[in-house]
Amino acid sequence: MKTLQRAYFDALADAVCAEAKPGERSSLLLKAEASDFIRFNRGAVRQATQVEQAFATVALTQGQRRAEGRVTLTGHVDGDIAALRTELDALRALLPDVAEDPWLLLPETALHSERHERGELPGAAQVVRCVGDAARGLDFVGFHAAGPVLRAFADSLGTRHWHHVESFHTEWCLYHEADKAVKASYAGSQWRDEEFARRVAEGAMQLALIARPPRPLAPGEYRAWLAPAAMAELLAALGWGGFGLKARRSGTSTLMRLARRDAVLNPQFELAEHTAQGSAPGFTAEGFARPARVSLVERGLATGTLANARSAREYGVEANGANAEEMPEALSLAPGTLPEAQAMQTLGTGLWVSNLWYLNYSDRQACRLTGMTRFACLWVENGEPVAPIGVMRFDDSFLRMFGEGLLGLSDRAELIADGDTYGERRLASTRTPGALITGWRLTL
Repeated sequence: MKTLQRAYFDALADAVCAEAKPGERSSLLLKAEASDFIRFNRGAVRQATQVEQAFATVALTQGQRRAEGRVTLTGHVDGDIAALRTELDALRALLPDVAEDPWLLLPETALHSERHERGELPGAAQVVRCVGDAARGLDFVGFHAAGPVLRAFADSLGTRHWHHVESFHTEWCLYHEADKAVKASYAGSQWRDEEFARRVAEGAMQLALIARPPRPLAPGEYRAWLAPAAMAELLAALGWGGFGLKARRSGTSTLMRLARRDAVLNPQFELAEHTAQGSAPGFTAEGFARPARVSLVERGLATGTLANARSAREYGVEANGANAEEMPEALSLAPGTLPEAQAMQTLGTGLWVSNLWYLNYSDRQACRLTGMTRFACLWVENGEPVAPIGVMRFDDSFLRMFGEGLLGLSDRAELIADGDTYGERRLASTRTPGALITGWRLTL
């Protein structure tokens, strides 16, 4: 696909950057992908397709005025350059009517970055064969997406960023009946048939457990093991206004108590926006370079924030590559020391929580979250799974759960990829271990 090639991008970038007149800055942000999508139902292919698409966002800046537009690309260089020039002419005509933006901030020097990560991705036929083999006799319902994704940026100042990664994301449910199912996922850049088969087999073993009559639980406090998928949901909710500079300075952050040291987390809790470890690009839509790592919590204490260009300008600090919403795209929780293979034995008696959903804040100032258990959540006694539990609602403070309530983190972190493909494949991810907590509060 031409739009994924460096020579194609360079040709478009040179043309757009050459259009800038004295006192102007022009820029180009290219997004492209060539993705395989496969949907499964009852272990058979329900839908299979391939999507090749590319879009360019061109921007023109003059002083504190900025305008941008989006162009769908065809892969034909001459025609695409002509379309970009036409869009730039339209933006230039629009600029005099655009209000000055007091918080507009762009890089002052030319920046450069490059990441070209090739993966070992399965072909569509290989995925279909693997599902057929691993899910034989199971009601396997799932979705697979894979292929190269490109993000590239250039501006007339001389900035050039290139981010080309090849990755896959597969998620599925093994359905039993009614609302009972086991959910799992597999993501990364290096596909292994045997690893996929192992994960499917692991889920199949839980099907027999969730077929048992559910154990009723009374509201109260429980010892619980939160699997990585459940942890990813909690951390994602924390990203809704928890880490942003603007939320912190305006006092609306859900982590204000942590920031003010009115509360602390367990010293084992170390959280960072670790761009170098994820799949997200190492630059922003304005061309700012992202640090390889931004510390957010160290030894249980709040440290840094995610600052985008506008907040940095408003509060007089340095931008550190955050997106417009100041939400994490490569969140990473450091693993602990609890052996993952012995998680159930370490839990002893309590709840095995594989997934959570419908999360929201019940008290933002207290960082109090509520949500529901989902899929194969089990009651465990003396390290052995006994029965599934009915759907339960929890309501508990994140600060309590991972402060006094945290007993330990597993010794391996799992990559949980963002499976959103609405409009385009996302490159965000969360890397997290499982967690053992006590006093987890179920309300109904």
